[in-house]
Amino acid sequence: MPIREWILKGRELGASDLHIESGTPLVARVRGELHVIADGVPAGHLHEQAQDLLGPEAWPQFLARGSADVSLAASGVRCRVSLYRTIRGIALAIRLLTTAASDLRSCNLHPELRRLVESGPGLVVISGPTGSGKSTTLSALIEEVNAVRARHIVTLESPIEYLFANRRSYIRQREIPTHSPSFEQAIVDALRENPDLLVIGEMRTPEVMRLTLNAAETGHLVLATMHSASCAEALSRIVMSFPAEIQGSIRAQLADCLVGVLCQRLDFLPAYQLRVPRCELLLASLAAKGTIRAGQLTQIANVIQSGGEDGMWTWDRYQRWMEGKSDWMRPLPAAPGPERETVKVVRTPPAMRPARPERAPAAPPAEAPPHGEISIDEPLDAQELAELARRIEERTKSK
Repeated sequence: MPIREWILKGRELGASDLHIESGTPLVARVRGELHVIADGVPAGHLHEQAQDLLGPEAWPQFLARGSADVSLAASGVRCRVSLYRTIRGIALAIRLLTTAASDLRSCNLHPELRRLVESGPGLVVISGPTGSGKSTTLSALIEEVNAVRARHIVTLESPIEYLFANRRSYIRQREIPTHSPSFEQAIVDALRENPDLLVIGEMRTPEVMRLTLNAAETGHLVLATMHSASCAEALSRIVMSFPAEIQGSIRAQLADCLVGVLCQRLDFLPAYQLRVPRCELLLASLAAKGTIRAGQLTQIANVIQSGGEDGMWTWDRYQRWMEGKSDWMRPLPAAPGPERETVKVVRTPPAMRPARPERAPAAPPAEAPPHGEISIDEPLDAQELAELARRIEERTKSK
């Protein structure tokens, strides 16, 4: 079975990821849990599939480096494919994406998060663990701008995950290393392209972080993602990436240009069979800026706790909003495109389970039929009808 058929099978099952390795069963992640969906893949077959996927130009680079990232579209299903080598041979991790990006509502995010892209120039950091939906949230914020404002948007991604269509804005998507050799070079080039909004797929190195801060200081709104478990940890990772002697200036630069930090994780709601994002949001209030400048990043959680009137969200505060939400947007797993449906739900806080309908009172027992007669009170299926006919036939013979 070729890779494209594995992807379509994963989409039919509603999987978010596929994991394939030579000589081991094909595994899909469905609602956060791993399930075996096919037998082991022969090493030779997977080697051929990987070579066809990368092509003759990228294959030698994969052999030298031992890993590669590509984007792929299979029958309308867009994917991010990571190829790497293990002790058993070649392995693939495939993230299944929708064809196009959706807005905040369709991604089950709070509508007030759009304030992150409604402010002036500065830096917005989208953070969270691996697989927590950072790229989806990033694309939703881009779509919020695209729907209402005429802006020039430049995205730098490795690889490109969501495809955007120009609505009100003009979006230029660049892939690393296809369209530029590195994030560092792409950021320098993007600043010459007159962007209103610059999107950086991930801040990984100190140099990328330095260039990102510089771009946010020069009159651009910059959206960037990084891995972290909380807003405080995201800020700490940025500062600690630099030598100790310049961390003070980095904190000052970060405090001056920061718009906000959004950290998220995915919660599974078993009552609705949905994985939805739960968020923590830090906005650049005077208290937040002062705390960052002073290097008291461990106090960021207290700043968020006391910043509810400023629009900040703690994990618990956001959880209470989720419990009061009256509708969810559920993706259609069998559809290869971005179609979604609205699911109206009824909760019983705090368990967030739909209320069970009350059972109708039991009907009083019917009077027993006279001896020798057969009473039929409800529709019978084919098996019951056959049994009834047999009983009538036996009774007729006995007479």
